[in-house]
Amino acid sequence: MTDLPSLRETLDAHGLLAKKSFGQHFLLDLNVTRKIVRYAGPFEGRSVIEVGPGPGGLTRAILESDAGKVVLVEKDPRFIPLLSELDDGSGRLTIVEGDALNVREAQLVEGPAHLVSNLPYNVGTPLLIKWLTGPWTPCALTLMFQKEVAERVVAAPGDDAYGRLAVITQAVAEARIVMHLPAAAFTPPPKVASAVVHVVPKAERPSPERLKKLERVTAAAFGQRRKMLRSSLKQLGGAALCEAAGIEPDARAEVIDIAGFLRLADALAPTKP
Repeated sequence: MTDLPSLRETLDAHGLLAKKSFGQHFLLDLNVTRKIVRYAGPFEGRSVIEVGPGPGGLTRAILESDAGKVVLVEKDPRFIPLLSELDDGSGRLTIVEGDALNVREAQLVEGPAHLVSNLPYNVGTPLLIKWLTGPWTPCALTLMFQKEVAERVVAAPGDDAYGRLAVITQAVAEARIVMHLPAAAFTPPPKVASAVVHVVPKAERPSPERLKKLERVTAAAFGQRRKMLRSSLKQLGGAALCEAAGIEPDARAEVIDIAGFLRLADALAPTKP
């Protein structure tokens, strides 16, 4: 990696600028990207998937690490030639042009794999939900989000940021913020600060059916978060559902912990096929 031109020189040579429609903000400081990779590792030879690598700042740091196979998923075709310059011909690097929301990760890597990404702002939340609730589960995720989204991922009951994202994430994983970055760290600088979240899926996870019911309950409860649960959950059973789960019907969603929401999901009648 040390023989390569700087990221800014590479972008200039290819005449590339960030696309607002893709939510792109480039992290060009290799000292910062190396720090992110240190938080994500050690990888101990396991595969790493990176989504939205753009000019490859984080990619360079991953390739310097003890990662095994490195798979890049990039939607913007402009960056494929630039990323190809990082391939040393060893077969370690694979570049996939496509939308990460539609990619089947199990077809890209074998065995346990890490996800390390500076996620495009416009798809960060749906990607996290996909990885945490879908059929393929990484062994760990180290992801950069807008600061506001990162705070929603790790929020506790009673916090202003506590909502569906916190409940679903924390029902299946342990999550913590490991790093904050100001807007000035990016090119072009976004209007908000960012934060890196490290997420480790739990060994004991709710079944897919239980997760689907949890998503239904949290959608209803937080869709009208200022209402009492007897009202916000009316279409799902209201007060009777709350009582079956041992939850006070007059409580509001923002004070119910993860265990409480799981009990609500368990008390929910199964959907008809």
